[in-house]
Amino acid sequence: MKYAFIQAHRCEFKLTSVCRVLKVHRSGFYAWLHEPLSPRAKANEMLTAKIRESYDQSMGIYGSPRIFCDLREAGVACGENRVARLMRAAGIKSVRGYKRPRYKVGKPALVAPNQLQRQFQHDEPDQAWVTDITYIRTKAGWRYLAVWIDLFSRRVVGWKLDHRMDAALVIEALSRALGHRQVEPDQLLVHTDQGSQYRANDYQELLQKEKITCSMSAKGCCWDNAVVESFFSTLKLELNLDVDREVLICPQQLQRDLAFWIEGYYNRERRHSTIGYLSPIDYEQAFIAARTLTPVNP
Repeated sequence: MKYAFIQAHRCEFKLTSVCRVLKVHRSGFYAWLHEPLSPRAKANEMLTAKIRESYDQSMGIYGSPRIFCDLREAGVACGENRVARLMRAAGIKSVRGYKRPRYKVGKPALVAPNQLQRQFQHDEPDQAWVTDITYIRTKAGWRYLAVWIDLFSRRVVGWKLDHRMDAALVIEALSRALGHRQVEPDQLLVHTDQGSQYRANDYQELLQKEKITCSMSAKGCCWDNAVVESFFSTLKLELNLDVDREVLICPQQLQRDLAFWIEGYYNRERRHSTIGYLSPIDYEQAFIAARTLTPVNP
């Protein structure tokens, strides 16, 4: 900073006088002229470039924890605090959307008790799935998205977009999930709210047929669906699907965008803080690899 000040005011003050006042040597100033950036400043510039590259690859979504994981995975030596500091200095900010709902006591479920009890962490895949439906505005009117998420890896195991919000919507999404996963009878618990779609006879008959345990939140307890609500908030923010947006997309484009974001990005690439900043598929593959390793006796 002192050398930069001297350079900026060389025409106004005598060099020897400024150096004497600032208590620096002229030789140091001349050396700075040949190489104004210190090794640390150069390293920060290079690291900021890598940070911006990771940020751009995440479509402007990642904050310092996820970018730090990207850099560490790429073999870049740095600390998370340093990454956060350089991001602030460069004006690089992640997008944010989800806020935790306030706790509220509701009436018990009528169809099934709450067996999940907010146990959002599970040790193996396909032990507990959660679901919900969200509204998305398009040029052709409202569309409704139903998703099923595995609480083990936070992977979207099944989803369906339709113009009707009925039992067929959640049944089709669940059927797709069951078709993609190897679910053991009497091992899977599915948790929902008390929506009419989940109280419908067709839905309940499917659960009985597949030997799936039904769990429901108490009425008015949005906290029990925090995982899905967080997912929907992230999806709408990152795909710019706000209800009040001026330019709406057609349902066909929405279907393509959702397929790319869910299957190509969220499940495969997007780092999730709950599972050690891995993507859902990477987390499941790491779990499978750990189980198949054969212990070697010393």
